[in-house]
Amino acid sequence: MAADCSVFILLTNTGTLFTKIIQGYTKAPYNHASISFDAQLTELYSFGRKNPNNPFNGGFVKEDRMTGTYSKYPGTTCVIYELQVTDREVEKMKRVLHIFIRSRQKYLYNILGVIGIALKEPVEFSNSYFCSQFVAEILERSGIKLWNKLPALVTPDDFRQSERLQLVYQGKLSEYEPTP
Repeated sequence: MAADCSVFILLTNTGTLFTKIIQGYTKAPYNHASISFDAQLTELYSFGRKNPNNPFNGGFVKEDRMTGTYSKYPGTTCVIYELQVTDREVEKMKRVLHIFIRSRQKYLYNILGVIGIALKEPVEFSNSYFCSQFVAEILERSGIKLWNKLPALVTPDDFRQSERLQLVYQGKLSEYEPTP
């Protein structure tokens, strides 16, 4: 099947204390992953802070690159990757995403899963995800398998290493200007 659509994977580094702690361990330049269905990143989803001022209240979030957490950290650096997919795969991804949207209140941030990555041991709960686990789960449930590992072991840096993803942009998130 020919790829005729794209989804976009956004990897960011806000420079927050939580990010610095994770980065101290991973040594990776980006420690947060989100997925979008358009180059403008208007439909941007992940697991992260529900409130920009409270790093301890996390869960499923619709992010906005101009407001919310990203506006609080204007120096946020990022990379944006494009993944070529079929119409059918996008349809499946959006179906999976709508399950998350419909039940957004019941989802929690999987902090133990982040620790599990450090231990190379997946820690999974039915309604709990961390950012890269969520993006990998959306892809995998839609039939897109980029790695030979469970979503609960996928890190943001794994996206950087995937040969199927094409780099679109690297720099400050606030300076990103999508091509029409």
